[in-house]
Amino acid sequence: MFYSVGVDGTISLFSAEASGPGLADLAGVLCGPGWMAGFGRTAARLSAVVDEPWRARALARECRRRGAEAQVTAADCGRPLVRTPFRVDLLPLERHWTRGEEKVLPDGFRLNGAMLRMWALAAGSPQGNGYLLALDPEAPETHERLITALARLGVPAKAFKGEEALLRITGRRRLAHVLELIGDAPVGAEPAWPSLVPAVRAG
Repeated sequence: MFYSVGVDGTISLFSAEASGPGLADLAGVLCGPGWMAGFGRTAARLSAVVDEPWRARALARECRRRGAEAQVTAADCGRPLVRTPFRVDLLPLERHWTRGEEKVLPDGFRLNGAMLRMWALAAGSPQGNGYLLALDPEAPETHERLITALARLGVPAKAFKGEEALLRITGRRRLAHVLELIGDAPVGAEPAWPSLVPAVRAG
C-alpha cells in the first residue's frame, strides 16, 4: 500500500490509497468509458471498452484489488473489453450512475484520488505538456459536471477541442497534484500516467 505525500510532507486525505482500495473506486471508470448494466434488481456489472490491451489488463488487475473480479475479452468493435460478473455489491453503482438506459453523474458526486486513478487507467494519457482524460461521448450531460468535480479536487481542467470528448489538464503544478492524488502507475500502465516531462509524440 502506498500513500501520497504532499510537498509539506503530509499524507493527502484525497490520495488513491488514503482509505484503502474499495468498490466505490470503480466510479472512476464510469467517469470515462465505463457503464453499468443491471440484472433485474438483483445484481449489476461494470464494463468498459478501452483503447489498448495493456490498459485493459492493468484496469482488470486494479478491479481485482478492489474485490471485483474482472475479465478481459474483445468487444464487438474489436477493442479490448474489461467486464466484471454480475454482483450484488455493484448494485449501488448501477443505481446511482444510471437513469433508465442513460449514464448520469450521481447527485452530490465527489471525485477523489482513488476514482481519479481508475479514470486515468481507463482513459488517461499524457499529451505534450498536459494530460488528457477521455469522457464518455454517449453521456454528454456528465461532461460539465465532471469538470466541476475535478476543480473541487484541485485539478482544473478544460474541454479539449477536437473530435473526441476530452478534458485537458495543463501546468506543472497541476500535473504534480494529479500524481500526488493517483499515486504510482501500476506495472504496465506507465504510458497512461501523467509526466512532468513533456511527452513527445511520434510523427
